[in-house]
Amino acid sequence: MATRMEAQALVSQLLLDHIRDDPYPSVTQMNILEQTIPHSMVDEYLDILADKVTASRFPSIPMLRRLQRIAESLPVYER
Repeated sequence: MATRMEAQALVSQLLLDHIRDDPYPSVTQMNILEQTIPHSMVDEYLDILADKVTASRFPSIPMLRRLQRIAESLPVYER
């Protein structure tokens, strides 16, 4: 039987995969992911968002703001 953390990690990985593969990811999927993402996956999510912004000649303002918000949620210093 899976634990709650294992289930959340599974859901988060599925959402990360969808967001990575979709050129215009669902805002709803990104919102759900941000509510449940384990800390260990935040760097991967940040990379995916950065790739989306980099790939677009004119990235959307909401995507830029989302990327900034995720970056600001990271610790200032490494532990």
